[in-house]
Amino acid sequence: MNKTLTTIVALMMAYTAQASTYYVAKADTLEQDTTTVDTLKARRHGKKPTPKKEEKKESEYEKLMKKGGTVRNGLFGVRHIDDKYYFEVPDSMLGRYVLFVTRLTAVPQNFGQFAGEEISHSTVYLERRDTTKLMMRQYVLSHVADNKDNIARTLEQSTVDPIVRSFKIIGRNKEDDHSLIEVTSFLTGDSHLTSFSSGSKGTLKVGGQNKDLTFIDTIKVFPTNIEVATTRTYGSSAGRSEASKTGAMTMAFNTSMVLLPKEPMRKRLWDERVGYFVNNFVRFSDQQHKTQHESFISRYRLVPKNKKKYLRGELTEPDKQIVYYIDPATPKKWIPYLIQGIKDWNVAFEAAGFKNAITAKVLPEDDPNISLEDARYSVLRYLPSETENAYGPRIVDPRSGEIIEAHICWYHNVMNLLTKWYMTQCGAVDKRAQTMHFDDKLMGELIRFVSSHEVGHSLGLRHNMGASFATPVEKLRDKAWVEAHGHTASIMDYARFNYVAQPEDGISEKGLFPRINDYDKWAIKWGYQWRPEFKDEYEEKEQLMTETTRTLKGNPRLWFGGEGRNEDARAQTEDLGDNSVKASEYGIKNLKRIIQQLPTWTHQENDQYEDLNEMYKAVCDQFNRYVNHVMKNIGSRYTNNMPGRNPVEYASAERQKEAVAFIGQQVFDMPEWLYPAGIVSKTATDVANTHQQMQSNLLNRLMTPLMLNNIAATPYPIDAYLADLKATVWKPIGKANDLKAKARRQLQRSYIQHLNVILNPSEADLRGVMGRYLNSDASLYVLMNMKEIETFCEQQLKESSGLNALHYEDLLRQLKLIRERRTTVK
Repeated sequence: MNKTLTTIVALMMAYTAQASTYYVAKADTLEQDTTTVDTLKARRHGKKPTPKKEEKKESEYEKLMKKGGTVRNGLFGVRHIDDKYYFEVPDSMLGRYVLFVTRLTAVPQNFGQFAGEEISHSTVYLERRDTTKLMMRQYVLSHVADNKDNIARTLEQSTVDPIVRSFKIIGRNKEDDHSLIEVTSFLTGDSHLTSFSSGSKGTLKVGGQNKDLTFIDTIKVFPTNIEVATTRTYGSSAGRSEASKTGAMTMAFNTSMVLLPKEPMRKRLWDERVGYFVNNFVRFSDQQHKTQHESFISRYRLVPKNKKKYLRGELTEPDKQIVYYIDPATPKKWIPYLIQGIKDWNVAFEAAGFKNAITAKVLPEDDPNISLEDARYSVLRYLPSETENAYGPRIVDPRSGEIIEAHICWYHNVMNLLTKWYMTQCGAVDKRAQTMHFDDKLMGELIRFVSSHEVGHSLGLRHNMGASFATPVEKLRDKAWVEAHGHTASIMDYARFNYVAQPEDGISEKGLFPRINDYDKWAIKWGYQWRPEFKDEYEEKEQLMTETTRTLKGNPRLWFGGEGRNEDARAQTEDLGDNSVKASEYGIKNLKRIIQQLPTWTHQENDQYEDLNEMYKAVCDQFNRYVNHVMKNIGSRYTNNMPGRNPVEYASAERQKEAVAFIGQQVFDMPEWLYPAGIVSKTATDVANTHQQMQSNLLNRLMTPLMLNNIAATPYPIDAYLADLKATVWKPIGKANDLKAKARRQLQRSYIQHLNVILNPSEADLRGVMGRYLNSDASLYVLMNMKEIETFCEQQLKESSGLNALHYEDLLRQLKLIRERRTTVK
């Protein structure tokens, strides 16, 4: 009975369950119909069932909003809820370009970079993938076409920007058309957008980031930017920092996210005859037979307030002034000079039609809405570094070249560099430079000059190492001329100071210091003049090129000679005048005066010679600069970009001959003045080895197949060159054991070794440059030269005795071996 009852109950329960719920198959899904027994009964009696109220499930977005937290509105709405950060991204921001700039704000000691220095920058934009995701792409476009051209459609498909991040859309605020995304891991992650680039991590010996020891410190929100401060900890085992020895390095960062203009500034397409930093791109067009490679320059956006007045040729203030903020950490006494160095550029902007275009002020420390790291502001950072340097980079809108901000980094020890430069170059003519401790007025003016140079870079200007060539050497000694015109046509040259001026010339600071000059004014006019009359940048370029050709024809002082990295002897770093041989001879005259006074000018109590050591090395370095300036004339190839000139020319035979003679007189004839006993005894200088190394380095450059090839292309015949070089090296030795005799013997031995390398090259040499050289007549000229040297050595052997006789016997033996090796079949 119990068993039967149990079975009946089970059957009834199964029936009830089947009646309560059944399933309906639709397409490829199975939906559950929760039709209850009550509903079925109501249907059988012809009644409508009473609908049940369904409970609405709360979304993740709604749950977050209930938690409250903080919210700040600006570029994006920024919410902070339960230790997480969220951006509310309005639909209007989709597709808008945002510049990411990350700078260090705190670093370990001896890290290699300093607080305030940039470590990465990129331009990104957001787009909606679907209803669930926002994608972040990085702008890397370098190929362009007009949207009206058919090729633009194919180009768009072939130049897709990379996706660098995706964000889950947590929810939408439909009233404001905002998408909520969580950004905590993005802002703290080890990404090139908010941390180091992969390249800089390797250079700085930075290891992987420790997520548990990385934090967001603050987020400041403004209408057009967001500033994120973070503290990050990285592994390290090989860094220079003391902290790296612990295996970890903690540092602080600031990432600026700055909204770029909706409409980019019109590009100004580069003319290589004007020295600007550029971004490169390739232009495609339906009308082309060949693609165009173009570049656009870096420049601030300057538009006149009063456009009608500007177009009438009247000086007009810009809509937005260029402002540089000085780091409050800068020593107060130098601030006025740094500010003046920045304001000095107004004279150049006046040439472009603008007045009061640029200014500088100390960063207000009591304003919470402005900081040194904020990428909306251009600043000059003062860094507590022993590095003797300063630099002036800029960050630009990659679509147009518009400079968004510039951070000039000024290292504390640049003043020591200025002391060495000015004493070794002008100590003979300016009494203020005859001490290790310049007065504040002199040092301030030196700082002003460097400030102006670095600001020039931050305005978009490159070095112009050819600017000093525009000044005839003898004009550098003409007091009236040089004080009126300056010793170089551009402050963007490495012309430093007028070392050609002699004490008897009586030239003042006006003729010794660089200044913003003719080239700088013209370059700023070319880059910044407002030209609204053209329909686009391509039409503008055509007109500007015509104007540039006309201008350069009338004024060769405006030549842009480049960065000084090619073989053109007219565009060198730290040289002066249109003849580096004569200029260097004047410079050496002053060095001879200076070196005699160094013990007095650098005197320290208690037998300390640190300053003497430093300044003596600076004098030797300056001497080497003069020698290198002259050396570059030999085999020099001139590259021209001036109207009416051949693209390539060569140094004259006279100039090259003059340079060879200089090397013989100033170096191969040992310059005993450079090694005074009273100095080398205190600096522990090994004179013999030091000078032999100098001679060897020069001969290594003078006696190479590459040099002979270069000379073969110039008006200087190879046989004449080798004869002149022989005359500088193969001179009677004189006393057997003095330093001059030792240096001469070593020089002659080195010469023979180079003959052997040229005439008996190795297999490796034959496969390289040497192989090309051997297919010319140059080797025949070298053989002729060697025969003349054999004759000289035979004559000197007859007239010599002792050590010198042994020297010439050995040289003749080596020459014989060279001939034997050359005739031996290998």
